[in-house]
Amino acid sequence: MVSYSVTPDTKAQAGPREWAALAVLALPALLISLDLFVMLMALPRLSVSLRANSVQQLWMLDIYGFMVAGFLITMGSVGDRFGRRKLLLAGAAVFSGASVLTAYSANPAMLIASRAVLGLAGASITPSTLALIMNLFKDVRQRAVAMGIWAGCFTIGAIIGPLVGGVLLSHFWWGSVFLIGVPVMVLLLILGPVLLPESRNPEAGRIDLPSVALSLGAIFPSVYGLKELASSGWHPAPAVLLAAGLATGVVFVRRQNSLRDPLLDLRLFSDPAFSVTLAAMLMYSMLSGGTMAFIAQHLQLVDDLSPLAAGLAMAPGMSAAILSFQLAPVLGRRVRPAVLFPAGIAISVAGLLVVTQSASAAMLATGFALSCFGTGPLVSLGTNMVVGSAPPQKAGAAAGIAQTSNECGYALGVAILGSAGIIAYRAYLSGSTLAGVPAGSAAVAAARQSIGSALSVANGLPGHTGAALRSAAQSAFTAELHTIAAISAILLAAVATLIAATLRDIPPLGQERPTEPVELEAANEAEMAQPADA
Repeated sequence: MVSYSVTPDTKAQAGPREWAALAVLALPALLISLDLFVMLMALPRLSVSLRANSVQQLWMLDIYGFMVAGFLITMGSVGDRFGRRKLLLAGAAVFSGASVLTAYSANPAMLIASRAVLGLAGASITPSTLALIMNLFKDVRQRAVAMGIWAGCFTIGAIIGPLVGGVLLSHFWWGSVFLIGVPVMVLLLILGPVLLPESRNPEAGRIDLPSVALSLGAIFPSVYGLKELASSGWHPAPAVLLAAGLATGVVFVRRQNSLRDPLLDLRLFSDPAFSVTLAAMLMYSMLSGGTMAFIAQHLQLVDDLSPLAAGLAMAPGMSAAILSFQLAPVLGRRVRPAVLFPAGIAISVAGLLVVTQSASAAMLATGFALSCFGTGPLVSLGTNMVVGSAPPQKAGAAAGIAQTSNECGYALGVAILGSAGIIAYRAYLSGSTLAGVPAGSAAVAAARQSIGSALSVANGLPGHTGAALRSAAQSAFTAELHTIAAISAILLAAVATLIAATLRDIPPLGQERPTEPVELEAANEAEMAQPADA
């Protein structure tokens, strides 16, 4: 009888070598997050230098995220089959080379192509890193601490990214911000073979290439469609792409059920610790990440802060998240997830409620910091539960699923919350009295599209007329942010309720889970009766 237990081994304790290995694995997590933010800082200057048009600028920003989201599941399965350390080091080498190409790009097409390669490398690094952490730390309590440190590194990268980017751009050319990753990855390439053990699934079958194509055909159109709907509003083309991506996803799922060695083992979703926590993480990423994007806009477009000042205003929130990541494993040893996760979410809800009442940048930053402080339990311990619920040979695939959930959650949040917020924005603007601006004029029509359009129109209007439109648009965007925060607070409260009701049998960290091992014999026999290929 073939079976595995969903409870990790709590006997083996990690020593100095494993913690040193964690320091090596934390380097790419820090770098990948930092790379996203320095790109935002460098975009204005490199766009002028390379003479990039608006469409090319969008692809410069978005192609990295598209590639990461599209290839995470595939790369997680590749690592399981061929070796996670091998894939991590290969990804680090490719990331270094692509960083150099990005820094010295001679035209927009070259920069977009090099950023695409960077995204492919990033997709190979993240699930390999998570799977190796699961392999290094057998004790569930130590593993939770390691996960908290790993997750905290992403937040540290978000904090220092704008600062590092600002310093480099003030002294060097725009390409310098992309070279900071090269020495980090070289260090990983030197220390990785020494400190990181190889791990893989020795019984894994071949990679099913049609499944790879279907996964990409599902994720790429879906993410692109969501981003376009979020940024440009309702249009037939992105809606069709989104529908096509979802339809391809259905075909992908059906194929996985027909394969002996699927790219994505759907049996993972039969465990509530995996499926419920993954769904909660998706919702949390969607709601908190989407709200954060609008908070960042509000600080700049309404509170008139520079990008660097807006980043500094959000830094206390990022610091609160880091603290939360470190406290979560300590609390997790004493408190069950069904209590701890909702408690953390309740803190985030409280922060969002402060945002709904915000009337100044200081109050907005306070609400954001409070919402970030509730992040740790679900994000760090939730990731630990999702990856830890899978058998060791599936750790890479589970890590890929977890990270894909985060990537898609953010895109969903911006699209869905943005669609709801724009209704509040337009309703508020329609009820505003704009002295000197005819109600049916082109200026008002443009202003109703977004606050960016409104401010652009206001800058071209004379005196009090422009000031009135600017003030009305800023007030309307504040109403939009308050609406988005309120919706997020209500839905997160529902997520907390779902967790409390469905994860009651999951014990605190380090205690045995009172459930029977998951039996795979019947599933294996059923698979043997099915064709090996669809």
